[in-house]
Amino acid sequence: MCTLVLLRRPAAAWPLLLAANRDELASRPSRPPGRHWEDRPHVRGGLDLEAGGTWLGVNDDGIVAAVLNRRGTLGPEPGKRSRGELVLEALDHAEAYHAADALRALDPAAYRPFNLIVADAVDAFWLRHAGTGAIEMRPIPEGLHMIEAGELDDPASPRIARFLPQFRFVPTPDPAARDWASWQALLAERASPTGEPRDAMCIVTEGPYGTVSSTLLALPRYASEPVIWLHAEGRPGEAVFAPVPA
Repeated sequence: MCTLVLLRRPAAAWPLLLAANRDELASRPSRPPGRHWEDRPHVRGGLDLEAGGTWLGVNDDGIVAAVLNRRGTLGPEPGKRSRGELVLEALDHAEAYHAADALRALDPAAYRPFNLIVADAVDAFWLRHAGTGAIEMRPIPEGLHMIEAGELDDPASPRIARFLPQFRFVPTPDPAARDWASWQALLAERASPTGEPRDAMCIVTEGPYGTVSSTLLALPRYASEPVIWLHAEGRPGEAVFAPVPA
């Protein structure tokens, strides 16, 4: 299960800040974020070499989209489309609202359950597919939020219960000053509130599953300004966060 943190401040110079750890099987091949799709030159994202999609991407219109598996649904399933396609489809739009509105009309039976986040400098939405009905489109309020394999800001999640208050307490990053220290430290945290490694922010297990990369991203108020996107190809705290090429 991946983890995503989202801070919405529509009146700020940087209306949206995002942090995410990608948790995956180490054997699943991928490439760091880049412009990997010839039919989508306006999109940057990490490339899943197995299915061809992405877990997180940004387009040149200033939309960011990220998909997370729901609990108990890791991996592909015969007859189902790859959830990584959803991010690419969201990034075909120029505004987050229109992207979310279009994707909620998809056939839920075509996909395993997912949480899809779609946001720009104005709006942010959570597309919730719990596997029990239609895909729900829910606006994300202003403020700081966290999501993983269950519900948004879910207090029943040990990871969210432990780390959401910490993200709200620490100093807010300053993208213009390249200061992400507070969030970088939390993304690298391996302490688990339950003792189970999978409840930590940075997952390290004795098996093949764990945190494989990390993202820090800031959307500017105007789409004409560059997005700040830092990527660590490896565990945060070990791998260096480096700018993603424009």
